[in-house]
Amino acid sequence: MAIKYVPYFPNTLEGQAILDNFVRTKRVLRYRDNDQVIERIERGMPLYEMELKEQVGDNPNHNMVIRGECLSACAYLKDKGIFIDLIYVDPPFASGADYAKKVYIRRNPKVAAAIAQAESELDIEELKAFEEKMYGDIWDKERYLNWMYENLMAMKSIMSDDASIYVHLDYHIGHYVKILMDEVFGEQNFLNEIIWYYPDSPGRPESKFVPKHDTIFWYKKDENFVFNGDDVRIPLLEASKERYKTTRYLINSQGKRFEYTAKDAEMGKIPETVWQLSVVKGNSEQAKNYSTQKPEALLERIIKASSNEGMLVADFFGGSGVTAAVANKLGRNFIHCDINVNSIQTTRDRLLADKVEFDVFEIIDGVSLYRNPVQTMDKLKSLIKGLRNEDALDKFWEGSIVDTKYGMMPVYLPNLMDSSTRLLDKPLMNRIIREALPDLPDETKRVIVYYIDITDKQEIEQFIKEQNDQTTIDIELRDLKQVLDDVVVEDEAKWEVSETHDALWTGWKVEIKSFHSDRVLRKIDEINLKGQQQTLQQKAKGKEKEFKSIVISEEGLETIEWISLDCTTADEKAPWHSDAEIKIDRLGYAIRNGIKSQDFWDATINSDNKPLRMKIRNICGDETIYQLEHDFN
Repeated sequence: MAIKYVPYFPNTLEGQAILDNFVRTKRVLRYRDNDQVIERIERGMPLYEMELKEQVGDNPNHNMVIRGECLSACAYLKDKGIFIDLIYVDPPFASGADYAKKVYIRRNPKVAAAIAQAESELDIEELKAFEEKMYGDIWDKERYLNWMYENLMAMKSIMSDDASIYVHLDYHIGHYVKILMDEVFGEQNFLNEIIWYYPDSPGRPESKFVPKHDTIFWYKKDENFVFNGDDVRIPLLEASKERYKTTRYLINSQGKRFEYTAKDAEMGKIPETVWQLSVVKGNSEQAKNYSTQKPEALLERIIKASSNEGMLVADFFGGSGVTAAVANKLGRNFIHCDINVNSIQTTRDRLLADKVEFDVFEIIDGVSLYRNPVQTMDKLKSLIKGLRNEDALDKFWEGSIVDTKYGMMPVYLPNLMDSSTRLLDKPLMNRIIREALPDLPDETKRVIVYYIDITDKQEIEQFIKEQNDQTTIDIELRDLKQVLDDVVVEDEAKWEVSETHDALWTGWKVEIKSFHSDRVLRKIDEINLKGQQQTLQQKAKGKEKEFKSIVISEEGLETIEWISLDCTTADEKAPWHSDAEIKIDRLGYAIRNGIKSQDFWDATINSDNKPLRMKIRNICGDETIYQLEHDFN
């Protein structure tokens, strides 16, 4: 449960154009008290406990990588008095698309020696892989705008007086968000609409012109803001330089006359509002196997132009970590935040490779039940016994469960992408009673309401008793975490620890004997079944292409992506210290402590000091910690 609610700005700016087709906050409570109807708006950002998960270096600049959602992260920062000088965000675009991570099966290190000569022969296309959905950008317009409104208000509340914000979107919803930003920041604080044009991105044949650009809205918070135009100048074409060998007098966009000399031409020009920059190609050095990754050149221009060295840059939908990585390279401090654990892992690994010092935090809000909200929501539907789709019900209900006593029982599940539904409080229960129950079929006798967090169960049940007098429908409350806790199975590993003394090195070695992940194996079984069914369908159509099933060895080491040893503390509650680590890339090569090698992983990891704890990440992103100290007793 939230410790408290941290207020942001109580009202939007007066006199702005506003959208009138959505409710700006769902935290509205209408209830009766002594025969009077009372309305109260629960405003503010939910503040939860923040747990330090890992420390990388001394981190004197207090760089932060936060797993959690934007609203809760902003609540924490405001409560601590931390203000941001530049915000760049690349939130979901409301595109209706599902985004997936390509998951590669690694080589079995037990047979790596036998195939060491195969590097030149390896067909990368034949690498065994499958996709796992990381998040779904599926919203209805009203929900998205409500969610975006609260995020914009939260971010504004932690911006310093000289700060500005860049919001990166595309044609799906950007025009609506532009009006929201006018409302939140003020039309007078709008600076630019920037078009990022990417001509090298492959376009799809369509019955309309092919979209090849994104839109970035840039707003300042107040009168003062940073703009270092000279730091982002770009060269003129040689033909243009030739034109300006003699001094000319030009007119700028405000109609003012100014002098333009050969020296100005040599310095280059401040970029216009159309930026032609390449996308990140999958085989490039920048590529991090992250579907929504943005190019470093884009962030470099924004960060150079709108911040100075030593300032604090934040990205609350951090994705692949490009904002944090570029900010660090340019001498800025950073905060990276994302709800997706794959984002946190990708960012952590790339920062470590850059020798950056930072702390990793997790917001304890009850949402991080699985790797990402989409995976959790999909899993819930299969875990709740008897839950079925029910087309006759409003979209408010996830489905129904049929009971011999009560008949069809509609089921409500909190939407993990909508922060206003996470906490079951009086405003949310009020919505269920006033808006959802009256629309149910007349024969409905009971509904089931699942919650992640609840203010006070007895208080909510009393509220239901007092307010639900317009229907005869019973409301049953169920804790969603109990459903998930019953099915979480930790990955199993067997290992051998030994101390090594030889002429070249003295230290410790951990050899992984076997590793089995129930969740990964289930996913592989699911992929294999789907592939076999598709093969049968293709054969029925006269096509003979066979599906090659993914087969995992008895040791299961192909399903390991990363291993870390903590030689600093054995305390299971202490933050993690990665004193030695190995990441296995998709080809099976070992990346030791951020340094790439041409060696296949051999199922071992070495450390100079005695390892006390070990953390293993499987190829889907789950991490499990194992205590090693008992191996020395």
